[in-house]
Amino acid sequence: MKNLNKELRNPATVKALLKKIKEFGPWPVTLMEVCGTHTMAIFRYGIKDMLPSNIRLLSGPGCPVCVTSLWTIDTALEIAKQPGVILTTFGDMVRVPGSRTSLAELKAAGIDLRIVYSPLDALQLAEENPAREVVFFAIGFETTAPTIAAAVLSSCERGINNFFILGSNKTVPQALKVLLTGSDVKVDGLICPGHVSTVIGSKPYEFIPREMGIPAVITGFEPVDILQGILLIINQIKSDAPRVEIQYRRGVDKEGNTHALALLYQVFEPADGYWRGLGEIPGTGLKIKKEYRDYDAALRFPVRVPKMKEPVGCRCGDVLRGAITPLECPLFNNSCHPEKPVGACMVSMEGICAAYYKYGK
Repeated sequence: MKNLNKELRNPATVKALLKKIKEFGPWPVTLMEVCGTHTMAIFRYGIKDMLPSNIRLLSGPGCPVCVTSLWTIDTALEIAKQPGVILTTFGDMVRVPGSRTSLAELKAAGIDLRIVYSPLDALQLAEENPAREVVFFAIGFETTAPTIAAAVLSSCERGINNFFILGSNKTVPQALKVLLTGSDVKVDGLICPGHVSTVIGSKPYEFIPREMGIPAVITGFEPVDILQGILLIINQIKSDAPRVEIQYRRGVDKEGNTHALALLYQVFEPADGYWRGLGEIPGTGLKIKKEYRDYDAALRFPVRVPKMKEPVGCRCGDVLRGAITPLECPLFNNSCHPEKPVGACMVSMEGICAAYYKYGK
C-alpha cells in the first residue's frame, strides 16, 4: 500500500499528466466533483492551482452531512432529548447546527450522546444497555447504507429490541440528474464519486452521457487518480464522445458490489429524499421497509418538529449546488467559521466551506 500511495503521488507522473492536460488548448471547461473526499483531496494537494486557468473545478453535493436537511437534524435533536435514549451517530454530525442548537450543545447540557464508527458499534451498545433505547442517527450515501442494513438484520437475528435507526441515507445518481438539469450551473464533465461507486458500480451513471451529453469519469482520491480522471474527461470532450469511464479500477467495476446492494435493498426501499440545496428529489431517499419498521426511530419516537428556514445569510445550499463558491457567501470566515459554524458545509470533514477555510487562499 505504501508503494502504491507513493506511485499515486509521484511528482514526475503528476507533471507528465499536467503537460497532457495543458495540451487540451485554451477552451474553457467546467468540471464538477460530487464526492466530499474528492473535494478535500483537490484542496489538500493544490490541484486547482496546478491546472491551467481555462479548466475550472466546481464542488457539488458530495458531502452527506452537508445535504442532510435542517428538519432531519432537528428531529434527531428532539429524539435525543427523550428519556432513556442513547443517541449515537458519526462524529461529523455532532457539531452540525440545527435550527436552534446542535448535538454538541445538547451533550454539554446532559443528553447521552455517543460517537460511533459503525452502526454495529451502536448495536453493541444496545445489547450492553438493555434498559435503554439506542438510536443510531444514520447519514450517508450508498456507501454506508449496506452496513446500516446489516446492523438491522443482525439486531433482528439476535433479538435486540432496543435498537433503532433514524435514517437519512440518500442515493446519488438521480440527484445528479436534478443537478445537471438545473438552470444556474453549467457543467462540461463530472468527476464521479469513488466510494459510492465501489457499491453501485458504473452502470447507474450511464444516463449522464446518454441524456446530458457530457463525460462521467469515476476516479480515486490521490493526485494521480484525480489528474488522470480530468485527462480522461477532457479527451472525451476533445473527441466529442461522452461516455462513462472508470479510472478507479482498483476499487470499482461496472456491476458494483452486488452483495452490499442486496443487503441494502433487503432492509431499505426508495423514498423521496430532501437535499439541502436541491430540494426534494423523488426516489433518492431510503426508508426502512414495512417488515423492519420496528427498528424505525421515527415511528418509535413520533416527535413533532416544525420545518424551519435556513439561517439568514447562509448560502450553504447554493455552495452545494455549485452556483457559488464559499468565498461568495457573506458569512464565510466572518460569522461562520469552524469554531462557530452557521452551516453544515463548514462543519463536516468533507464540507466545501471547511475545505476552502482549511486549504483555500
